[in-house]
Order: sequence, then C-alpha cells, then structure tokens
Amino acid sequence: MTAIRPTVAIAFHSGYGHTTVIAEAVARGAAAGGAEVVSIAVDTITDEQWAQLDAADAIVFGSPTYMGTASGAFHVFAEATSKRWFGDVWQDKVAAGFTNSASKSGDKAGTLGYFQTLAAQHGMNWVNLGLKPGWNATTASENDLNRLGFFSGAAASSPADAGAEAVHKADIATAEHLGGRVAKHTAVVLAGRAALAG
Repeated sequence: MTAIRPTVAIAFHSGYGHTTVIAEAVARGAAAGGAEVVSIAVDTITDEQWAQLDAADAIVFGSPTYMGTASGAFHVFAEATSKRWFGDVWQDKVAAGFTNSASKSGDKAGTLGYFQTLAAQHGMNWVNLGLKPGWNATTASENDLNRLGFFSGAAASSPADAGAEAVHKADIATAEHLGGRVAKHTAVVLAGRAALAG
C-alpha cells in the first residue's frame, strides 16, 4: 500500500522572531513525519496562501501570547476565516497549535484554548501534544521535552530581553515533536478515509 503524504500548513504570526523559530521547528517535525509543509505568515497572507490553507489536510495555528491570548495580528486572521466557516471549507481538517511568551506560564493556555475553539468552530479535529510533562521532578531537567508542562499544544518560553536565538532548545524539540505528531496523525486520518471510501 502506498503511504499517504499529507499536506500540513502552518498559519502563524510572530512579533519579534521567537515564534518564527517555533514555527520552523513545527515545519521540520512535520516534514520529518512525511508531510508536505506550507508555512504562512498570517499578517501578510495572500490569496494564493488562503488557497493553500483551504487545500491543506491539516492546519497548525501559532502565535505569541500577548495579554493572555493570541496576538492582534492573529486575531485579524482568525476573524477573516469566517468566510471559510460559512462554507465549511475547513470542516474535518486536522488542527493543532503552538505559542510562545516570555514567562514560563504566561497564560499560554489561554492562547492554546483560543486555537482549540477556533478549530472547533470550523469543525476541525484537534491533535494534542501527546507528551507527559517534563522538568517536574528533582531528577528532571529543563532540557526535557514539554519542559513547561502543557498538553493541548506546544508551548515555549523565551526571554523578553533576548532575540530569537535565545529560544530554548527543549522548546524547539517539543515543537518538532508536535509537527511530527500532526503529520503522522493526519496520514492516519487520510488513510482511514481512503479505506472507507474504497
């Protein structure tokens, strides 16, 4: 049986470059997981890129967390997806999400929850991180995957006074894990649909 290669789109906004690093890690993970990857900066999205999102099998949402939710630029994009909502264009696609803020918690759960709600409104199927929490015992390390202990998506903490080069390597690896998980889950979904159709 021929392996099914899903298309995973990453729709993200980055304020200062830190979230771009995480988006790139999600893209690497998805590609390593067998997916074709399209990365789209939502603050400069074009008609062609909207079409790429519509054609994708999975969409991973990403944004920094500002004031307990996604950035204003991401919210503008999310509101513009209402045109897709009316036509059920994204119905039954796979979805996932990631975020970054300076603080270890930083109310990132609010942003991931917002992404989940957006996905649910579109009738999409959410893929969680699928990792136990790291860095939560005396024998653990800040270099553990999921060192910040989030479950619904990939979360990163980057110093507010440092550039994108300071994004933590464990957060990058966690994002790569999410990308791979989305790619593999989406391939399973597509294979199941193909089997049911056959």
